[in-house]
Amino acid sequence: MSKNLLNNLMKQAQQMQERVKQLQEEAAGKTVEASSGGGMVTVVANGRQEVLSIKIDPSVVDPADIEMLQDLISAAVNEALRKAQEIMKDEMSRLTAGMGLPPGLI
Repeated sequence: MSKNLLNNLMKQAQQMQERVKQLQEEAAGKTVEASSGGGMVTVVANGRQEVLSIKIDPSVVDPADIEMLQDLISAAVNEALRKAQEIMKDEMSRLTAGMGLPPGLI
């Protein structure tokens, strides 16, 4: 492999790394919202998959049925994080478009 080709590959890899970092920062600024129990529990997360807030309708808080509340929170959090992952996946797909990478690599 020629030195110029290797240098070009290294330069492209560095540019790609910088672009990925930029996309991660942009995704962090985006938010997703998910709810469960017909809106009884609502979770907001960002593109970094960090939960920003959880809102619980007071009517769902029943000391005799904490398990249901826990299930609603888990469902809403999992859906919000799934949506946050989808944001990053979409951003990465745009980044790698046209690069000829095999599906599922990113």
